[in-house]
Amino acid sequence: MELDGRSVNVGRSVNVGRSVKVKGPRGQLERTFHTDVLIEKRGEQLHVVPNGRPKHFAQFQGLSRALLGNMVTGVSEGYKKTLDLYGVGYRAVLDGRTLVLNLGLSHQIAHALHPSVNAKVETIDEGGTKRPRVHLESHDKEALGQSAAQSRSYRPPEPYKGKGIRYMGEHIRIKAGKAGG
Repeated sequence: MELDGRSVNVGRSVNVGRSVKVKGPRGQLERTFHTDVLIEKRGEQLHVVPNGRPKHFAQFQGLSRALLGNMVTGVSEGYKKTLDLYGVGYRAVLDGRTLVLNLGLSHQIAHALHPSVNAKVETIDEGGTKRPRVHLESHDKEALGQSAAQSRSYRPPEPYKGKGIRYMGEHIRIKAGKAGG
């Protein structure tokens, strides 16, 4: 199958028209779509067609197309997200499939990664300041986003000192704080 110039193998549907398996060099994904949407394979292309009620099909057509595109991109190229930890004493260590975070709390946080998500932790040096950076990658965009969001939720960036876990390239607007008087 070819989608936007990327070529992958699409297996036979488990449940004809609703389930799609996509295999590629980075792995395999399977998804079952809404009942009002059918996925048809015509030659080397996939088409999203209505299954009954056209009003409901219109609601799910774009979503189904985007999910198919994400599946194809994931198994052919993969997805990556990077998290930066800002704060004194913030640490990240990878222990097998568990990301252990020290975030200035009274305890360590052990975050179990999704089975399809791979992680790597490095220490970067910016202007003499060392801080940890966590690289996450996966062929499943949904699982990758969920793992990154859960990790970030333990200590989201705060607007006064900028401490917390940020996505790489994310800009936090720092507030002035109290004006002493």
